[in-house]
Amino acid sequence: MVPAIKYGGYIMEYKERWDDFLISEHELIERSMAVLKGCLDTVETGRYDSIQMSRSIDFLLEIGDKIHNKKEEDFLFPLMQKRGIPSSGGPISVMLQEHQAERELLSKMLKELPGLSSASSSAKSGFKARGIEYLQIRANHIWKENDVLYPIGRKVFQDQDNIDLLNAFRNLDQALYGPEARTRYLKMVEEAETETETKKGVIYGLSYEQIEAIMETLPLEITFVDAADTVAYFNRLDKSKIFPRTRSAIGRKVDKCHPEKSIEKVLRI
Repeated sequence: MVPAIKYGGYIMEYKERWDDFLISEHELIERSMAVLKGCLDTVETGRYDSIQMSRSIDFLLEIGDKIHNKKEEDFLFPLMQKRGIPSSGGPISVMLQEHQAERELLSKMLKELPGLSSASSSAKSGFKARGIEYLQIRANHIWKENDVLYPIGRKVFQDQDNIDLLNAFRNLDQALYGPEARTRYLKMVEEAETETETKKGVIYGLSYEQIEAIMETLPLEITFVDAADTVAYFNRLDKSKIFPRTRSAIGRKVDKCHPEKSIEKVLRI
């Protein structure tokens, strides 16, 4: 039987874990961090987009801290303590310290932002340094939670804990941002992402050599056929293959690269 959770007065099937919920928020936070990083790179030259900068800082402080961190501080951490995870001298105390450091850095940056365009070079450098410090703390913080803290919680929590946490998270969202809270969070991030670069996937940061190395390291054979049914790529070019092929296959119609007895099956695929 699939358990149900109550959200906004409605009963809905439960299909996710509490850590999935928080990690999905981490992904939105990281997107806003990418926007902020892009703005910080141009602060000292004065060519930054002030609206974009403001939106990214607002999101990180309002949603990243007052919503996401609050869920952890008010619901997750107390439950972990109840299940035997110490509140001092362990991961919870580290998380709380980093929450406070993030909060203080963002609050100071938000206060400085209105006068940033006319600020001195040293003031702009200080603003950028605080932003970089925040990004470093937050990036490490997200890694610690995803890979260390949340797995600890999964080990000690019971099934009902999982449902209770999800109810608490969703109720907080609804109380502060209404029943469409999650959609609104996404829209806020998208509004901050006014530059194309911040919307690109992480693969755009890789070189052709790195992408090729990844494809060649995969322990399986891959062939890519484009929308015109033309063979455009295959890996393991100079290695032994279950289905031997050479460079001459590139640019050929896929049905011309197979024996006649298998063409019907290839065309169906």
